[in-house]
Amino acid sequence: MPDRTLVLGGARSGKSLVAERLFADLPDVVYVATGGQDAGSREWAARIAQHRARRPASWGLIETTDLIPLLESSGPPLLIDCLTLWLSQTMDALQIWTNPGRADVVSRQIAALTAAWAGTSRRVVAVSNEIGGGIVPAEHGTRVFRDLMGHLNTSISLASDEVFYSIAGRTLRLT
Repeated sequence: MPDRTLVLGGARSGKSLVAERLFADLPDVVYVATGGQDAGSREWAARIAQHRARRPASWGLIETTDLIPLLESSGPPLLIDCLTLWLSQTMDALQIWTNPGRADVVSRQIAALTAAWAGTSRRVVAVSNEIGGGIVPAEHGTRVFRDLMGHLNTSISLASDEVFYSIAGRTLRLT
């Protein structure tokens, strides 16, 4: 298996399953959940429970958006799920949704994340949503998110050894 793999796809396309299967034979994997906790949402809690139930009991879990230190340290393979939530959480922390003119700050964080991804000594798989194939959002902040998501996916993809695209439960290897 290559050292750095990106799995792209739309919402509920099976991309997390693809990523999990890539590490299925390894007992010592760290699952990195970037979504945070939405304590008031039963739907979110159900999604988290579904993901937990699928993972081997031997896998570790870290809930964080601070990915660079993980990528820069040595250790077992990482499965990062997902970069879309990392971007959303990063934009929340920097208040980009209400001040989209500061998108350059996020672009610098994307560059730093990409450098850590490219230089990691770990085997890593990251999941990310491909959102650029839809309509142009009417709201400026949402357009900024879509554009930054495209920038993030492109940067990580170009720094990856292998990229997959998941659609309707099927997986394509991108070359």
